[in-house]
Amino acid sequence: MGYIEELREVVGNRALILVRPSVAIINKLGQILLVQYRDGSWGIPGGLMELGESTEDCIRREVKEEINLGLGNLQLFGVFSGQELFTKLRNGHEYYNVVIAYICLEYECELQPDGIEVLDAQFYSLNDVPETTEPFIRTKLAELGPKLKQLLQGD
Repeated sequence: MGYIEELREVVGNRALILVRPSVAIINKLGQILLVQYRDGSWGIPGGLMELGESTEDCIRREVKEEINLGLGNLQLFGVFSGQELFTKLRNGHEYYNVVIAYICLEYECELQPDGIEVLDAQFYSLNDVPETTEPFIRTKLAELGPKLKQLLQGD
């Protein structure tokens, strides 16, 4: 049983604040890797931090578990929180995410979704993401565009 499950046993469905590191993995063509979740939505790889983990360790673990990629250098993109990141699951669990977002241009291994949490994973142009991409992600991808040009040009 993980940290979040243990907390739920104590607090029930009450809202929690959860740290959710995420990463925009970018290929040499400037495309972003999106993952498709079991509910059909698309987003960027990420997960929930466990006790004792750094945010960097968490995102490396989650990406390896869910899509079999090893990540190289991580660059901080931003920290996001607030009402727009409130989530209420079908089971009644409520939480507010604190998203710590990274950009990664270096990765290795063969892309392989785990089939449990992630059903599919594909690279997309920032301007041509699936319709079912989470709205918050769409907004952040628009902000990522200018920074990505700088990173890819080595500025």
